[in-house]
Amino acid sequence: MSIKVKRSRAQPMSRLLSGGGELAPLMRTAKLIARAQQHLRDHLPEEVREHVHVGGFREGKLTIITDRAVWLTWLRYERARLLELLHQMPEFAAVTGFNLKVRPVRPLKVPDRHVRNLPAPAADEIAACAAGTEDPRLKRALERLASHAQPRE
Repeated sequence: MSIKVKRSRAQPMSRLLSGGGELAPLMRTAKLIARAQQHLRDHLPEEVREHVHVGGFREGKLTIITDRAVWLTWLRYERARLLELLHQMPEFAAVTGFNLKVRPVRPLKVPDRHVRNLPAPAADEIAACAAGTEDPRLKRALERLASHAQPRE
């Protein structure tokens, strides 16, 4: 029993993402969403900007996501003004309303930074090694490494 495999050639990303590529409609939608996000953020009060994100566009409605219910309530009161803001841009004239959603955003946990200190005698040895090295790239790398030594007391 044999399995026939479709042998399609890999396509360059530039062709996939260009105006006639397979991903072009997706890229156009992503650019529109990014423009809507930026336009809204430019016109929102400072305390609200960080909490409002445009999530998508479907069937004439723009999905706006916020991280707290208090901002959802604020968005409900401001619907008419936000719709006017979007209608200032011709590509958003078709927006008839909003789908408002609360999706708590978990902050990215930044890993703890582990700083390693290089003892001064080790830095001296590395600096001496750098002084005796003729390869310029290796010499710069060793000098950079030696510069991380603990401060001398």
